[in-house]
Amino acid sequence: MELFEGTRFAFRTGIRASCRPTVEGLGNFPRSGPVIVAPNHLSFLDSVIVQALMPRKVAFFAKSEYFTARGPKGAVMRWFFNSVGSIPVERGEQAAGVAALQTALEILERGQAFGIYPEGTRSRDGLLYRGRTGVGWLALTTGAPVVPVGLIGTERLQPADRNMIKPQHFTLKVGAPLYFDKTGPDHSLPARRAATDKIMDAIADLTGQQRAGTYNQSRQAG
Repeated sequence: MELFEGTRFAFRTGIRASCRPTVEGLGNFPRSGPVIVAPNHLSFLDSVIVQALMPRKVAFFAKSEYFTARGPKGAVMRWFFNSVGSIPVERGEQAAGVAALQTALEILERGQAFGIYPEGTRSRDGLLYRGRTGVGWLALTTGAPVVPVGLIGTERLQPADRNMIKPQHFTLKVGAPLYFDKTGPDHSLPARRAATDKIMDAIADLTGQQRAGTYNQSRQAG
């Protein structure tokens, strides 16, 4: 916990000093118990931002290459992801896959916070894509509250296919928690779809993004 707090403080301080972000709604984040954190996804740095600025530790899945990248940037990211409890997954493994969701379930059962991008991969055109139902499955299976998070402008920090990070102002909005009945894993696909759509509606209300009626497709660097 000391390592996490020290890491979070360092990154939070750096982000606030260099980007001067607008942060709204932190009081909506539950102080204890399991929480599913559901942000939109515009930038490689979104997980870093959420993990640094949230009031509690939030575990995200992270591509395994983030833990093995070389150079100064690779060393910094590896140190950060390890210290905040990110979970490496192999490239091509879907966050909504059975094995990945089981890991997320274990985190929530320990009363911790878990972050998942309902879109699956980052949006390269700024649209908010249709949510994949893994987040709905987690919400119904565990009964944990879902905290929608809206990120605005983070794509300017590191545009897709660029290696350089350029400090820019961005906005992070934390919405009111959404609560769903705990049904356990035995629930219908329509119920899972409905829960996911409600979560995406809440994210859209925070970001004001134009909606896409399709799923976002990964392009290797998503």
